[in-house]
Amino acid sequence: MNQTIHPFHLAIPVDDLHAARHFYGQVLQCREGRTDELWTDYDFYGHQLVIHYKPKGPEETHHNPVDGHDVPVPHFGVVLPWDEWEKLVDRVRAAGVSFVIEPYIRFAGQTGEQATVFFMDPCGNALEFKAFKDIGQLFAK
Repeated sequence: MNQTIHPFHLAIPVDDLHAARHFYGQVLQCREGRTDELWTDYDFYGHQLVIHYKPKGPEETHHNPVDGHDVPVPHFGVVLPWDEWEKLVDRVRAAGVSFVIEPYIRFAGQTGEQATVFFMDPCGNALEFKAFKDIGQLFAK
């Protein structure tokens, strides 16, 4: 599959800039871009992720069932090459991050088979990272 990748821009709220900057910069190893007192840009695997300070509000959790797991909604993340996904999982685990959904193979033996993992950043934003052995399955029905 040869396609042009168009970077997206995503801005997320964080209630602890120090913890979020450590998480995205050190744990996930995203390169820091522009920064200010209340926000920081990151190179999130070729996409622009901006963390913006926002005071903590009321907690609202929602999950949808997918392949026998409760997937947190909303969430965001990226599709990585398989070996990068494995390295990320190891790095996140070594940093002591708790998994919302442990790393596993979703839709095993079916269309769209993928490795997936879910975890939260320190401010409660849910992230999903996935990998496909066959990237052609990314949008397969």
